[in-house]
Order: sequence, then structure tokens, then C-alpha cells
Amino acid sequence: MADTLFIGIIPARYGSTRFPGKPLALINGKPMIQHVWEQSTQAKSLTHVAVATDDQRIVDAVQAFGGKALLTRTDHATGTDRCWEAYQQLQAELSLTTPAYVVNIQGDEPFIDPNQIDELTTILDGVVEIATQCTDVDSAEVLHNPDEVKIALTTQGEALYFSRQPIPFLRGVDPADWHTHYPYFRHVGLYAYRADILEQISHLPPSPLEKAESLEQLRWLEAGFRINVTSTKYIAQSVDSPSDIEKVEQPPTN
Repeated sequence: MADTLFIGIIPARYGSTRFPGKPLALINGKPMIQHVWEQSTQAKSLTHVAVATDDQRIVDAVQAFGGKALLTRTDHATGTDRCWEAYQQLQAELSLTTPAYVVNIQGDEPFIDPNQIDELTTILDGVVEIATQCTDVDSAEVLHNPDEVKIALTTQGEALYFSRQPIPFLRGVDPADWHTHYPYFRHVGLYAYRADILEQISHLPPSPLEKAESLEQLRWLEAGFRINVTSTKYIAQSVDSPSDIEKVEQPPTN
């Protein structure tokens, strides 16, 4: 959209429970955060890209490869909250007055495709409050895996609900065959927020639905915010534990 900034922010927390120091883990000889930075800066739509971190070691690493790093507070509960603080820092530093969207890029997806980011920004028209992505569910294994978040959508492409359970329930059909009887969608966790909406959701307290499913986006829906969802063919491999490093050592060929 003309006269709108698209700002990519990569939250990168040092103290991961399962993988401390994860952003600095080496993949093919480079820190993971460098891979994410390099992929993100190839997105044609982003006007600025910055890493938002709680640790000086990550700041130093990002600056060493020529990236932009912002040191944020250590007490942020979510990456969304860290994005808001980082955006405020950028806004003050660069004297930004133009309307903006903030794209929250996962710091543990070293080979995210730049086209995935550009794909999401195409629907950011100034009216959209929050946007994210989904892909088709093609197996019972994915559908019934609680680590894979499913989405129910309106006919206008807005999120009705996110759940770790399959939604909807198909009465009278074997659960192993549900995915062949209904078009289920799996959430792909790339987010974009209109800056004024990001400010508002960063002040929301955790909600009952969020606590029940351990899904932050339910806090926003429960508060009445609208989330537009667009489909994508791009699925980035995330690094959740040291054993995942081997899986991403060779980038995808697509």
C-alpha cells in the first residue's frame, strides 16, 4: 500500500527453556539469527528490518554481521509485546510518522522464504487490523497433533477461532478421515499488525481462552479484534531444540 511502511521485526529471546542461546546457534557456520535476518531483508515489501532482543550477546552478534538490533526489556511475556517496544524504539530513532504495519518474523525459522513475507503484506490495506497465514491440512497426523494449530474461518477470510483441536468436529465420520471430508486449515505463524492495533493488543491482559489453549491470538479475538487470514504455500522449518539443527542444515530447494 502506498505511503505505508512495512517494518519487519524479529523477536529473539536468549533464554529459551528448551534451547538457551538459540538465536546464536550455528547453522552452516552462521548464527541462526543471521539466517533469519538475511532472508527477511530479501523481502521486497519491507522498508526496515530489525532484531528485537533481550540480550546484549545477540545485539553484538547482529551488529557484527551488519544487522540492526534493538535491546528490549527482559520481562516481555510474548514476542508481540517485544515487537511493540522495538517499534517504538525505531519510531523514535528514525522519526517515523508514516502509517505502518509491523511484521512479526519468527526468529527460529532460519530459512523463511522472503516471498512468504511479501505474500502477507499484499493484504495490508490500512483497514486490516491483524493478518496471518494458513495452509491446508493434508493428513490426519497433522489434524490431530495438538502442536499444530488449526483455524476456523469466515467466508470473508477472517479467523473465527484457533484451536489445538480439530475444528470443526465432524459428527458421524471416523476422525482418521476427517481431513478428507472437510477443508481444514493449519495456522502458519507469521503475523502483521497495524501499528495502532499492535499498541492496543500489547496492553491486553491474558484472556480465559488464551489460557485454556495457550494461544496468544485468542486474546485478540476474545477482545474483539479482527484477524485476516491468507493462504500460503510456504512453510518454514522452525528450530525448537538442538536436535532440529541437523534438519535445517541444508536450506530447502524451493
